[in-house]
Amino acid sequence: MSVAAIIVAAGRGHRLGSEIPKQYIPLAGKTALRRSVEAFLTVRDIGQVLPVIHRDDAALCAEALSGLSDPRLLPPEHGGETRAASVLRGLEGLAESAPDKVLIHDAARPFVSAEIIRDVIAALDSHDGAFAALPVVDALWSSSGELAQSPVPRDGLWRAQTPQGFDFAKILQAHQSHDGSGADDVAVARDAGLNVRLIPGSEANYKITTAADLDRAIRDVGAAPS
Repeated sequence: MSVAAIIVAAGRGHRLGSEIPKQYIPLAGKTALRRSVEAFLTVRDIGQVLPVIHRDDAALCAEALSGLSDPRLLPPEHGGETRAASVLRGLEGLAESAPDKVLIHDAARPFVSAEIIRDVIAALDSHDGAFAALPVVDALWSSSGELAQSPVPRDGLWRAQTPQGFDFAKILQAHQSHDGSGADDVAVARDAGLNVRLIPGSEANYKITTAADLDRAIRDVGAAPS
């Protein structure tokens, strides 16, 4: 059973307000992209790792991944205008090798564990898809401006993380026929009628989105960006 991983790194990260995309900001000498790639390369079951980057970031990507000689690391593909378009280009980049399973992961989640990766892979033995997620435990409220309006039931609500894994042929077909509006790859899969299992995620597997997230990541690796 062959397994590939797509590391999605084509975003601009505008919400962070950095001069360079967040996936290329050093965290104790290693960028989020490199940390994400290395996390998947540590898992023996992963046979290919394909970064998908913005076409303007070739030099940044080459610098970030410099020195990685693992033959499972493939040359990067260029992404599209949206995340969904970037994922589709990554899937099409793997079409010739046609792995049995594919995991799709955001480069901005650099602290994903090998355990989560392996658990998503294992869940694909019995499901079309699987993804890491955490249950919503805080009280939820709808609002009007700054005023609370009414509570929202949290039963059955989950916070989606990545990796999100799928049967390769099925998710490729799902993306090719989708309009690109899905919130994530699970949305694309569910729109196509695929069954998708939730597996336990981790609070450590957070996504670097805001300046506060970056500060947290810097603290977690014990050094400021150089």
